[in-house]
Amino acid sequence: MSHDSVNPSLPPTAAPVLEVKDLHTQFDTRAGVLPVVNGVGFQLQRGKVLGLVGESGSGKSVTGFSIMGLLDAAGRITAGQVLFQGQDLARLDSRALRSLRGNRIAMIFQDPMATLNPVLRIDVQMLETIRAHRKMGKAEALEHCRKTLARMGIPSPEERLKAFPHQLSGGMRQRVAIAIALLNDPELIIADEPTTALDVTIQAQILSEMQQLVRETGTAMIWISHDLSVVAGLADDIAVMYAGRIVEHGSVDEVLDNPQHPYTQGLIGSLPSANQRKSRLQQISGMAPNLLDLPPGCAFAPRCPRAQTRCEQPPALQTIAAPSGANTATAHTVRCFFPGAAADFSRSAA
Repeated sequence: MSHDSVNPSLPPTAAPVLEVKDLHTQFDTRAGVLPVVNGVGFQLQRGKVLGLVGESGSGKSVTGFSIMGLLDAAGRITAGQVLFQGQDLARLDSRALRSLRGNRIAMIFQDPMATLNPVLRIDVQMLETIRAHRKMGKAEALEHCRKTLARMGIPSPEERLKAFPHQLSGGMRQRVAIAIALLNDPELIIADEPTTALDVTIQAQILSEMQQLVRETGTAMIWISHDLSVVAGLADDIAVMYAGRIVEHGSVDEVLDNPQHPYTQGLIGSLPSANQRKSRLQQISGMAPNLLDLPPGCAFAPRCPRAQTRCEQPPALQTIAAPSGANTATAHTVRCFFPGAAADFSRSAA
């Protein structure tokens, strides 16, 4: 599971494109304050892909929206820093954020229609994206649009530019949405499960194209997903989220080949590829906790077969292994009092 995608000339000690420090994001609801992101932190280097993985409700998408400054009115960052090339995005006003979004940072959404306007032709939408941030003549801008569509493997890009979104297939619409995100050569892309609704063939093509893009341009990318198998083939590093916290973080090889947190082990064990044929898939018992009523200490303890009395206290991240050579600058860390041996979920699921 080796990833040679990153610019080899880039020094491993280069300053990170993005550094998230102790990020806390809350939502005000009628039932109370919802702590959706609770102390998340990580770094992302140029030309690297971070896979942010977890179940629905784990806080991974809200982490992405927090970085982009796209929280709805009920949500707010209450603590922490989001340092994009040293500039704290969490402290910028809306005007300054707009100048960055779609230009130096971009987001790809799960539903391409969150990006595309159904009543405007593709060329109009792409031209608007360019002209919002660059001074470029129409002919030059159209050629740039055509080349960007072609880069995403879109056949007959001239024809696609003249089409409306409803005239394109779902996979083609998603490719166009990704192309729009790439138009201004952003240094950071946040992709929020953009291939979930696509068939596996189209998904594989898009993942291959995104991996090639990162390799060629040095763009840093966060790929948010609930699917470990997707992230395994794309990411350099993985951060596993549960109940608003990162519970395990490290290189893709370290985390998938040597998972330390029982939740990570349960996710990997539930993959069909991780089980013998005709054997029963591993199952994590119970459900993710209600964020309004989190258990004391470790949020995963009620579902964990290794839980002990000590788990009633909140575990801190501890380092399992130092960065493994030139392939990664990321240490393998885990938020667990009893990391290590594979958790036996068969008893708790019975």
